Amino acid sequence: MAVENLNEPSNSEETPAAAKPARARSRKTAAAAPPAQPTTNSGSATLFGIAPYQMQAGEEYMSDAQMVHFRRILEAWKADLMQEVDRTVNYMQDESAALPDVNDRATQEEEFAIELRTRDRERKLIRKIEQSIQAIDDGDYGYCETCGIEIGLRRLEARPTATQCIDCKTLAEIKEKQNHG
Repeated sequence: MAVENLNEPSNSEETPAAAKPARARSRKTAAAAPPAQPTTNSGSATLFGIAPYQMQAGEEYMSDAQMVHFRRILEAWKADLMQEVDRTVNYMQDESAALPDVNDRATQEEEFAIELRTRDRERKLIRKIEQSIQAIDDGDYGYCETCGIEIGLRRLEARPTATQCIDCKTLAEIKEKQNHG
């Protein structure tokens, strides 16, 4: 197995799977459910096979169609992460043979440690995804938990687990940098 480049994010939010280093794996799209009535640009980038949401003229922020759209993204992302967990478990079970060479054993243990660190970060991300899905259920999704204003569709498309608007997140990062750095 090739060793992956694992640059841990410097802020408290985890990076979406689309922003991770390129990796050879098949990504399943959430094609089982029909689109939630948004119009899409055919040439635009997709996240888990779901095109970015296009607001209709006069559409209210966090309408039912938008909530369905973001729920689909979050559920597809969570399913992808869960597949990675299963893949890791299977890989570690298949490759856990006792190697006779000390160097081979050390390499294998280091690969396992890297995989486990990655899965730990993804476990935390799954928790954030579940919290975002709960916020959708509660009707709080899409609004900053610090100041209460709209987070914005484009920011939520880029980071579906965002809980703060860009201004509050920027301030929080500046405070964190001042306190810890």
